[in-house]
Amino acid sequence: MLPQGFIQDLLARVDIVDVVGRQVELKKAGINHKGLCPFHGEKTPSFIVSPTRQTYHCFGCGAHGDAIRFLVEQGGLHFMDAVRDLAQQVGVTVPEDERKPEDRERAAQERQHQVTLSDVLAKAGDHWRAQLKATPRAVAYLKKRGLTGEIAARFGMGYAPEGWRGLASVFPKYDDPLLAEAGLVIVKDEEGDEGAEQKRYDRFRDRIMFPIRSVKGDVIGFGGRVLDAGEPKYLNSPETPVFVKGRELYGLYEARQALRTKGYALVVEGYMDVVALAQSGFANAVATLGTACTADHVAKLFRFTDAVVFSFDGDAAGRRAAGRALEASLPHAGDTRSIRFLFLPPEHDPDSFVRENGPEAFDQAVAGALPLSRMLLQTAGEGADLATPEGRARLLAQAGPLFALLPAGLLREQILAELAQAGGLGAEQLSRLWGEAAARRPGAARQAPPADDAPPADDDRGARPSSRHAQRFAPRRMPGATTNLLDRAAWLLLQHVALWDELGPEQHERLAGQPAPYGGFFAWIERCLHEHGPLSRNGLLEHLHDGEEHAEVDPGLNALVQRVSQLHDLDAEVQPMPELQAVLQRLHVQQVKDELNLIIESGELSDAAVARRNELLAQQQALARAARSGA
Repeated sequence: MLPQGFIQDLLARVDIVDVVGRQVELKKAGINHKGLCPFHGEKTPSFIVSPTRQTYHCFGCGAHGDAIRFLVEQGGLHFMDAVRDLAQQVGVTVPEDERKPEDRERAAQERQHQVTLSDVLAKAGDHWRAQLKATPRAVAYLKKRGLTGEIAARFGMGYAPEGWRGLASVFPKYDDPLLAEAGLVIVKDEEGDEGAEQKRYDRFRDRIMFPIRSVKGDVIGFGGRVLDAGEPKYLNSPETPVFVKGRELYGLYEARQALRTKGYALVVEGYMDVVALAQSGFANAVATLGTACTADHVAKLFRFTDAVVFSFDGDAAGRRAAGRALEASLPHAGDTRSIRFLFLPPEHDPDSFVRENGPEAFDQAVAGALPLSRMLLQTAGEGADLATPEGRARLLAQAGPLFALLPAGLLREQILAELAQAGGLGAEQLSRLWGEAAARRPGAARQAPPADDAPPADDDRGARPSSRHAQRFAPRRMPGATTNLLDRAAWLLLQHVALWDELGPEQHERLAGQPAPYGGFFAWIERCLHEHGPLSRNGLLEHLHDGEEHAEVDPGLNALVQRVSQLHDLDAEVQPMPELQAVLQRLHVQQVKDELNLIIESGELSDAAVARRNELLAQQQALARAARSGA
């Protein structure tokens, strides 16, 4: 781990205007600088860089952070890569971290192993690209599909020849375990006998090859498509230390710029769709990798754009895929985000539709795509006859689990009103019924106590709670230890990691979006819970120094854990979940206040800024009303 305070010292030496200005054209606007947001497509600048705060903020999509976060989000760098980049710019030496030598060595070996796997995959990709140029049959197939050599080169496409051991001519040691670990070679024991000689052969044979690249551009896997009839039609690399299908999207690396210029991401089902659409002017297309769309896919896309269009076939399979995409998208829906669903005629996929009807017709089809709210209503209404009480009850019963995935906000309230109208109930009545049903479910969390009457006068994140709930919910301290709301949230989750799953997506984002070292801590909690389940405190600490997590988690994590570990246990009468909800409520109040102050300070009068200011004022009033109602 890096010494405590190094990150803060580094950021104090860096000029964020220079860092952001290398990627975004900025113009002076009062005491700040302004430009087009690099995180979503826009025509009117709403992206503000503050040299006094050393932060950036977009009034359109809400992106915000410091210089390190900008490099991580915009450039796809790991946290430590961004730190080293900034340190080099200002002539600062990154100190050795404070882990034990054996821990540092193990982490370095694992990182190097991943680099080695990517190098092995890249070498295979180079070989297959050369084979494509030398194979008229493969070139003819691509030309038949309407692809040019230019687009094939842009996506690094290649051809894996027929034959069982084609890669033996590429790698001197065909029995190198790395080839199997990278998913290039399949290893089987002859006849299944113990100690028998192992049979090795290439995984990909007689296929058009599509390299899958990470956001940084490293080759992490491959997809292969048969040229003629054969099964499977598409074959993907297996999951490896560098490739997890549920987190990666084909074409995202190539689509980054187009996502901003087009203003939306187009999610399709196949590699060929992505490449063919890029050929036709839709370079903003990406594809899932042989799996259903996941929440990780959606979250990754919203790092680059605030609008996503899913394109599926109109048949039953396409409808099922759309249903899974809907469930994955609902937790990430928001008042400023757009999620739509495009269903093409059964005889078409995106590639064939564009080739037959032209780009303009496809643009019109995208413009008419089904909004998320309509998709939710259609999905919930399947098999429901709304002319009967039974049918309306069925619609609401099927809508409940989907509606519960939505984060709090104006969109959620609008959809509630529409569902209530379709089901023949009032919105308040439906909300009460669903709330009562949720309260009856086993394990339902207790409601959090309300926050204070109004936003606090000073930044509350660095001080102990001062509300009427302070005595009950304020953390107890060891003598001389300083505590704050974020420390308390970190302590609660360290002791009770399962609480994370009881929070909503908006609360997850609020915690993971906190400045260093807190944001990295909460992201680490989520990753540990996802990968290892609800570990105990000791189990979490065992994973603190394991593997790749050091490359992505804020280096201040260790110091943070040491500090919050000094807190005493909870009072017996205080429940962890209500206390955590109380902390999050106050953080929300402070977040609203901070963003309002930034708008006022910037003097920004664009439509996006004014709309955001009005939205924040409404949130502020709603928080105050909630506090008064709980008084």
